[in-house]
Amino acid sequence: MITRIREVRRAKGLTLADVGARCVPPTTAQTIGRLETGTRTVSVDWLNRIAAALDVTAADLVELPDRADLPVAAILGAEGASAPRHTQVVSAPAPAAGQIAVIVEAGLGDYRAGDEIWCDRLAPSDFARALNRDVIVPRPAGRYVFGRLIGRQEGRLQILPLGAGTKQQIFEDTAWLGMATRLVRAL
Repeated sequence: MITRIREVRRAKGLTLADVGARCVPPTTAQTIGRLETGTRTVSVDWLNRIAAALDVTAADLVELPDRADLPVAAILGAEGASAPRHTQVVSAPAPAAGQIAVIVEAGLGDYRAGDEIWCDRLAPSDFARALNRDVIVPRPAGRYVFGRLIGRQEGRLQILPLGAGTKQQIFEDTAWLGMATRLVRAL
């Protein structure tokens, strides 16, 4: 298996020791180095531990033959655009299990026609994670409400639909909601 541990670690500006210290349980810089170079076999357990330490998914650390990676030509910062110090790649977004999408047909709020909004589907026990985030809430008869989750109390959700002059709407006993986590936009 070909891994991208080194590329991801460097892109995040971390040393081998940093990643080792972030692993649970912590490990040595030498072990991380051996896993990066392939002198030690990367098990699924190690892949998951390192992914958690780097705050990425395990799939982000593996090179797959059908996965499209883009080489990084420049890094845009406060001083302008500059060449990366070492080779870096950016992986094309891949949906996670359980995600849903919203397609924007007409511009609304910060969204433009043609945008794709990827959402994590959350159970009621996780609704607090979506406070002050854009969400989609299912309604009866195949309808939905999209807006900002501005409050949550005793099984009630307070949603402020996007757009000027809209009024807060209250929903009770919602089985799930989708929390916006990624915006895919063509320029």
